[in-house]
Amino acid sequence: MNYLKSFKTALKTASVGIATFIAGCTHAPLPPTEPLVASPSPDPIEPAAPPKGPARAEPVTSKISNAATPLAYRKDAARHLYGHNAHRIYQGKMPPLLYAIGVLQVEVDSKGRVTGTHWMRAPSQAPEVVAEIERTVRLAAPFPVPARMGKVTYTDTWLWHSSGHFQLDTLTEGQL
Repeated sequence: MNYLKSFKTALKTASVGIATFIAGCTHAPLPPTEPLVASPSPDPIEPAAPPKGPARAEPVTSKISNAATPLAYRKDAARHLYGHNAHRIYQGKMPPLLYAIGVLQVEVDSKGRVTGTHWMRAPSQAPEVVAEIERTVRLAAPFPVPARMGKVTYTDTWLWHSSGHFQLDTLTEGQL
């Protein structure tokens, strides 16, 4: 019985150590980037007549990113995702043990459409989180248009709480 108690204590200590290690694996703060700006015309361009037949007009994004690098674009993309998921953002510092952590690359074309995703580190113990993150990214499209780069592939780390709320490493409030 004493052995079981010692094992549980050791397991908790190891879990805290791993969580601390993962939290320490973040990068240095990002340098200031140029702000996310609205497009020159305040109103989106409306087609002269509604499209006929099954064809649909592509959504028009009113946001343009002036980021010159994928690292700078990442901040604009994170703000965009937060704007589309305000009710799902974990408020405050994340707890020391998270349900899932994943690192995802997202490809965005010249119109802000998501053209691909690639997991650099998928939370394989939580396949439902993998699917939900991919769904969340695709539903948030179109992303800010990467005006200076034409297209971009950026990477962000998703910090997922068991409640289904999340933070992105780019905009995280930290961890307890």
